[in-house]
Amino acid sequence: MQKRTDNGTGPVRIAMDAMGGDHGPVETVKGALAAAKAVNAEIILVGDPDPVEQELAKHDTSGISVRVEPSQDKIRDDEHPLRAMRTKPNSSVMVATRLVKSGDADVMVSMGSTGGSMASAVLTLGLMDGLERPCLGGPFLGLAPNTVLVDIGSNLDCRPALLLSFASMGVTWARTYMGIEDPRVALLSVGSEPAKGNKQVQASYKVFQDSGMNFVGNVEGMDFFTEKAEVIICDGFVGNILIKFTEGLGEAFAAFARKRLASALDEKTVSKFAAELVQLTNRTRTNGGPLFGVNGPVILGHGSSRADEILAAVSTAVRYVQLGLVDIMRADLAGMNKKAGSNSTGSGAGR
Repeated sequence: MQKRTDNGTGPVRIAMDAMGGDHGPVETVKGALAAAKAVNAEIILVGDPDPVEQELAKHDTSGISVRVEPSQDKIRDDEHPLRAMRTKPNSSVMVATRLVKSGDADVMVSMGSTGGSMASAVLTLGLMDGLERPCLGGPFLGLAPNTVLVDIGSNLDCRPALLLSFASMGVTWARTYMGIEDPRVALLSVGSEPAKGNKQVQASYKVFQDSGMNFVGNVEGMDFFTEKAEVIICDGFVGNILIKFTEGLGEAFAAFARKRLASALDEKTVSKFAAELVQLTNRTRTNGGPLFGVNGPVILGHGSSRADEILAAVSTAVRYVQLGLVDIMRADLAGMNKKAGSNSTGSGAGR
């Protein structure tokens, strides 16, 4: 991937998967253009030219740096990612990711198929040295804005060494993006004692103890709200169930609030309160999140995202690039792997 030559001062070039998500290209184009006005960004709309150009024509683009990069079709949620990549080599997410690889874009943003976006990023950009798989992570609860969860859905049945790599990247994010000086790391379990949890958690405990991280032990589900740790680690099976549960809970609370408050408050106030409940229980939907571990910036969002949520995801992408998080994450991961390799106990336990 080519380096930028403007010392990071110029607009961040966003390769926007315009066809991705449930509402692309209508909402993706609208959100990307709103982001271009709000942050220092140059927008590259990657998609089927006719529908993208039709949406673009509906908006005032004066003063905005935007262009269309042609692609063919998109990878859908019901398609097998690797098979779709072979049959649709010029799909919107593939073309957008190649723009990052070639250095013609600084970051790729997609609301499309998570599996397709991840597969495209791994095969096109490659993984950081010493890493077996990428992961998804970041703050996921508005009620716990300083708590990072990794992994939130990309990996199942992880070995301890892989969870430790996820923790390293989560710490980098918390320290660099969130400004937390020395993030505390914990394993998500069913009890705080070292012997609690399934075999995966029990085996990981010793590895984390010997890692040199600011490891504070096991935490339970309620500890997302007790500030015992800033980076909480689990595999994607647990993480995805957790974020889908809180997302559904927020929607259920919002519906309950609308029903109960309808006779007491005006419709505008009730709608605002209901929207706040959704935001408090689901930040990944409203802000987008990074794909950790690939050799290039990739930000993924919820498939149902509307324009304001796409604007937030692009804003996340801009700051991600400006901070140089991929390079910092790569260096931190290499340092952790070197230390783990010199610790025969930790290295053996992680295998």
